[in-house]
Amino acid sequence: MHATTQAYDIYSLIDKLYQSSALTKDEWIFAIDFLKNEPENSDILQHLFSLARNRQSQYYSKKVYIRGLVEISNICKNDCYYCGIRASNAKAERYRLSPEQILSCAEAGYDLGFRTIVMQGGEDGYFTDEIMCHIISEIKKSHEDVAVTLSIGERSFESYKKLYDAGADRYLLRHETASCDHYAKLHPEKMLLSSRMECLYNLKSIGYQTGSGFMVGSPYQTTENIAKDMLFLKKLEPQMVGIGPFIPHVDTPFRDFAKGSAKLTVILIALVRLMLPKALIPATTALGTIDKYGREKGILAGANVIMPNLSPESVRDKYALYNNKLHTGAESAQHLELLREKMNKIGYEISIERGDYVK
Repeated sequence: MHATTQAYDIYSLIDKLYQSSALTKDEWIFAIDFLKNEPENSDILQHLFSLARNRQSQYYSKKVYIRGLVEISNICKNDCYYCGIRASNAKAERYRLSPEQILSCAEAGYDLGFRTIVMQGGEDGYFTDEIMCHIISEIKKSHEDVAVTLSIGERSFESYKKLYDAGADRYLLRHETASCDHYAKLHPEKMLLSSRMECLYNLKSIGYQTGSGFMVGSPYQTTENIAKDMLFLKKLEPQMVGIGPFIPHVDTPFRDFAKGSAKLTVILIALVRLMLPKALIPATTALGTIDKYGREKGILAGANVIMPNLSPESVRDKYALYNNKLHTGAESAQHLELLREKMNKIGYEISIERGDYVK
């Protein structure tokens, strides 16, 4: 664990963030270590969450934007050590949705009120530029008011540009960790952090609303690693930031590692909201998986996006990135009214707008 030699005043650091000033790595390390050891009801955490809510409402009022998630394939060429759909997992029951099935899910989502469709999947070679461009253009042709978000991994600049030109609006690609040494502990040798970061800068340069993010509590993670994540996010300034706790999967090399902390995840959501006040930040499924009220806690810490599942019910349990992944109840797009009630109880409203990044 990295140790700082200087003591800081935690209130001053939080207010510094609130005033849009950048923190140094040592300041981040101090703040994260201090806050994660505070009781959940402590005055300092309530102060942090209150400021985060203020920032969120300043740009997005009390709206929580919904995204309809279609998990298009659990086939993946990569072998990330933490992921349940890694290539080496022979126990995974593989599936791939056809273009027709994906378009059907998008149509059903539109009828339910979704104005953003998110297509997420493993790095499956079947989904060539030609096939993806066809799907994107068909969605846009049917519904010009729909935003299309992609989360299908690392591709070339030329590929990203073709998908963008076909009508894709947003792209999610979590960097997972901004430390090269830590990245190497989570991925096979052929996967490089430099390649991931190049993709993120390519996406931004093309014009996508770009999303990055990282796992909280992943194996071998230190506070210094998280501090580097925050410094990287500040430098990249993505329009979307996804932060979720690490949850082990029984059929991966990390099966015996402890899951990440819901409390620290919520704290980091609040800190990101202060650092990147206009960001679109989801209260993730992983957060709701490890904490019954994780989704609500995330929203009350400054998150403003939730992504209910639009995938066919027959495949939802097969997109198992980690143990016990939620895919029913309020996580299901078909139970939107239940989600609406949960948000209303904490003073927020579900919005059926596209929910674009405020420029």
